[in-house]
Amino acid sequence: MEHELQRLEAWAGALIGRLAPGERRRAAAAVATGLRRAQAQRIARQQNPDGSAYAPRKPRPASRGKAGRIRRSMFVRLRTATWLRQRATPEAAVVEFAARVQRIARVHQEGLVDAVGPHGPRVRYPRRVLLGFTREDEAMIRDLLLRHIIDRE
Repeated sequence: MEHELQRLEAWAGALIGRLAPGERRRAAAAVATGLRRAQAQRIARQQNPDGSAYAPRKPRPASRGKAGRIRRSMFVRLRTATWLRQRATPEAAVVEFAARVQRIARVHQEGLVDAVGPHGPRVRYPRRVLLGFTREDEAMIRDLLLRHIIDRE
């Protein structure tokens, strides 16, 4: 994946380098918006960037919670625009989690050990890649950049 991102960066860098700073920022904003939307949709589908499903939640004991209750999918609030943010500068398009939830997202992204609650036991969470590039994301970035450059001329 790292090699593919470097290839995309080299290709896009040559095109974007010819634009004025204001045009670069507008192009980066379009890319950041598209990426944020794509990442949120992928998180809603509970998929890693490689297409595999997220590791399921650990089953809870039957005595906890209400019987017959429909369970929510993971990261419902985390994928909203409040927490999954985008920003753009002439140099970069960034999609990131807000500061308050970055730790939670990082624990799941990398499969780290963290406390379940404030004074709860420490558990190793399974790796669930929240932010990452898919082939469709790369194609979307290419299309957005080409459309932006063609519309400018």
